[in-house]
Amino acid sequence: MSEIRVEHLRKEFKGTVAIDDLSFRFEESKVTCLLGPSGCGKTTLLRMIAGLEQATAGEIFFGSQRVTDLPPRKREIGMVFQYPVVYKGISVYRNIELPLLQEKLSEQERKKRIHAVMEMLGLETSAGKDITQLDNVTRQKVAVARAVARQPKIILFDEPITNVDTNAKLQFKRAFKELTLQLKQTIIYVTHDQTEAMTLADRIALMKDGRILQCDTPRTLYSQPEDVFGGWFLGNPGMNFFEESCEYTSGRRLIRSPLFHDQVRVDGDLSEGKVTLGIRPEQIRISSSPTPTAVKGTIVRKSIAAGGQYLLTIRVEGLSLKGKVSSELGSRLPADVWVEAPLERVILFDRNGSRLPASLTYEHPAYSDKEERKVCP
Repeated sequence: MSEIRVEHLRKEFKGTVAIDDLSFRFEESKVTCLLGPSGCGKTTLLRMIAGLEQATAGEIFFGSQRVTDLPPRKREIGMVFQYPVVYKGISVYRNIELPLLQEKLSEQERKKRIHAVMEMLGLETSAGKDITQLDNVTRQKVAVARAVARQPKIILFDEPITNVDTNAKLQFKRAFKELTLQLKQTIIYVTHDQTEAMTLADRIALMKDGRILQCDTPRTLYSQPEDVFGGWFLGNPGMNFFEESCEYTSGRRLIRSPLFHDQVRVDGDLSEGKVTLGIRPEQIRISSSPTPTAVKGTIVRKSIAAGGQYLLTIRVEGLSLKGKVSSELGSRLPADVWVEAPLERVILFDRNGSRLPASLTYEHPAYSDKEERKVCP
């Protein structure tokens, strides 16, 4: 297996910058998802790694080998596209075998590889079928099997299940996950679907405007975004954001917000001025009765979200925020509720949207030390 490294990579299309001075390392034997909205540069980056697009500037390495100027056929990669690339008029088995014939493998080795990938992807019963008899998800499995059977060091996936229905996507995800657990190949997987990325990836590289903003495990990327964009893009819905003023008084930086029961102290390297507070809907505590650190709010909208949870829109003084609660709690909440934003769950961002290394503590002396909760570890 090989790691993939890009250094100061840049791609322009008639003056439009698609990839902007990008340096990054894709870990060996890991599945890295390039995630981001349409037009962020993820497919362009994948095509440059594959050799299908020429870089305007920068270098690409597979392990210690520089491949920047090599054509695709010399890069020893497998690639799976949005639409199944299969040979019509021949069987599934033959589709997988054709690339192996070009590599002049023995019949015994070909059979071994073909049967192994068909078993992993659940294609055994379709081996003798003509490709035209199959649905789209099965055809895409054949395309994956053909790429895997060649045993390249690197496999690239360009939104392979964008054009299949929901049930077929679930089927493909299960097969893909099983496949990657067994093979341990270096894989880059492009998608705009956050659920897909969170399910399949070892690491997610979040892209925006031709750059990678953050790369981490799915759990860390979701819970600890380094940028406002990550908090907004990940989640359904994304983070609640509130802009507040930070005042410097008697050697302390203080924030007073309708979100908090009392003013809070900011500990960290933070200048006076505006800051953005972020918290995810499911992290807000909502109750029908008051608690020591809760503020009063009014539910203005209630709807059923995924998994039977209730998605609530709550008005707290001049603020509007989203909250998520269980179906049991959501069904019995009155219009007037009590809302708490736990300080350890609130993340602070600066004017540019970058995360601040800061913590929040209730300033009121009535709160004990044990109730002081930090935002950042």
